[in-house]
Amino acid sequence: MATGTFDLIHPGHGLYLEEAKKLGGDGARLVVVVARDSTVRARKRVPIVPENQRLQVVQMLKMVDEAVLGSETDMFSTVSKIKPDIIAIGPDQNFDLDQLREELEKRGIEAEVAKVKGYHRSTLDSSCKIIKKIKESDFPLGSFKHC
Repeated sequence: MATGTFDLIHPGHGLYLEEAKKLGGDGARLVVVVARDSTVRARKRVPIVPENQRLQVVQMLKMVDEAVLGSETDMFSTVSKIKPDIIAIGPDQNFDLDQLREELEKRGIEAEVAKVKGYHRSTLDSSCKIIKKIKESDFPLGSFKHC
């Protein structure tokens, strides 16, 4: 299982999901949990792309076997339903792994937690950097003829 917002899809998302799937070995299925709009807002960020559209895009990615929207109230309820063997944490996700493992154990959820180490470094390697680049652009948004 992998989780994330997946607001503006970029190569870093692809690398994270490929690496997450590899953690399960040959024949592994990858289920991706897409964060709800309300969850993203609670973390002080407004998603650009609505949750249902983000879900559709993630479902289209070749390494993803299934994608679902997360819970708006308790992220562990989604984990309980999916029952993953491994939960992959992205290289830029700020979870306290020990605290996460402790909560899983407390709830009787038997899942290994693994941090994906690879990171796709590039100029625009995060959704936030892409958004910032657009905001700083010299072009007025109305000047894009194809938009």
